[in-house]
Amino acid sequence: MKLPGLSFSWKRALGVTQAKQQFARKTGIPTTKAGLERKIGKAVIKSIFGK
Repeated sequence: MKLPGLSFSWKRALGVTQAKQQFARKTGIPTTKAGLERKIGKAVIKSIFGK
């Protein structure tokens, strides 16, 4: 049985989350699926409409 409001993330505990955030900030490349889709979509719209 899980306690409400209490969770554990092994990625956060090992520093994976922080490493991905630092990589994304330094390179400007998002590391999430939604972020990548947003960035690619913006580039496509920009190339089509030239804004």
